[in-house]
Amino acid sequence: MIYDEVKKFYQSYSKRKCIIGYSARGREIYAFHVGDEYGKQFIAVYAVHAREWITARLALKHIDVELHRGGGWIIPLLNPDGAGISQSEFPLWKANGRGVDLNCNFDADWGSGRSNVTYRGGENCIGDFPFSESETGALRDFTLKIRPFVTFSFHTKGEEIYWEYGGKGDYRGAEIISQSTGYKIERVYGSAGGYKDWCISKLKIPAYTIECGSDTLTHPIEKLGHLKKCFKILKDFTEKYG
Repeated sequence: MIYDEVKKFYQSYSKRKCIIGYSARGREIYAFHVGDEYGKQFIAVYAVHAREWITARLALKHIDVELHRGGGWIIPLLNPDGAGISQSEFPLWKANGRGVDLNCNFDADWGSGRSNVTYRGGENCIGDFPFSESETGALRDFTLKIRPFVTFSFHTKGEEIYWEYGGKGDYRGAEIISQSTGYKIERVYGSAGGYKDWCISKLKIPAYTIECGSDTLTHPIEKLGHLKKCFKILKDFTEKYG
């Protein structure tokens, strides 16, 4: 299970690390620091959606890539309960262990997304209120503590970069990510309540969602090699964005 992989990696990691909170079912949400501990810091979050658990392996790859400039925090597995459900019971499950879609649960026009629903299930449920879930609350609190200059959300799939919300965002950073990956820069419409959306609208910082892997792939993606275009994103971004 991917949770066990991340936990083992955490136990052996000798640099700065912490547990930012716990899932609905009591599993740890791990965070790893990479690069310079001083100056501007980023936050990168992975496996927000359960069936996209392959991005947690991408996170472990990013932890092993040496940064020559800047630093930040990597959160490989925001949704450990949901990932377990996807790997053992329902492969296409997106939500957390309580049937809430974590990327609809942030305080950014919460509940107004085109596909939002209020009943719990495998996807699109907004929860009872913004940050009703322990996982989103933990990421909110950690983000407010770190005060990053930028955030990244790694999802699958489509080879696209989303950079804007409510008419705001930083296109320049999207261009750097596009140069690193070859991915298209896009706007997404009819979506709300995501981590990127909250960072842009409430924290007033650049935030990017990267949809890793070709759209010809099927969920859940199981081979990390399918995401190889994303291996150098954090390194390239921190070297070029200033």
